[in-house]
Amino acid sequence: MAARTMAHLRRAETPHTEWCTRDHTCGLTEHRGRPITITPQTGGRAVVTRVRAGDRDYAAITLRVPLHRNGDLAAAQLDTVLRGIRSLFAAVAALRPGALAARPDRRAIDSRRVA
Repeated sequence: MAARTMAHLRRAETPHTEWCTRDHTCGLTEHRGRPITITPQTGGRAVVTRVRAGDRDYAAITLRVPLHRNGDLAAAQLDTVLRGIRSLFAAVAALRPGALAARPDRRAIDSRRVA
């Protein structure tokens, strides 16, 4: 039986930042800041964490929004959440003009193409 060699992945280590927690949440290629939790009086929860992956910083956001038991009302609430997230992306991108311009404009999968 022939001996097999295993491939080894090598990634460049990302140095700690001044804001990372320097604990078990840091990896070789990703660093995380201390999570900020927001608990509004209306219920729900949002957790925002600054993350550096490679040479890029991100905001990792987790939302927990209470939905109505009525399916139609819950669907309307989800629609509102999605519109709010879209507005959030637009507002953040406006602070750094051209931040999203490097991405090619991609059509939706189910869009009809005019020949």
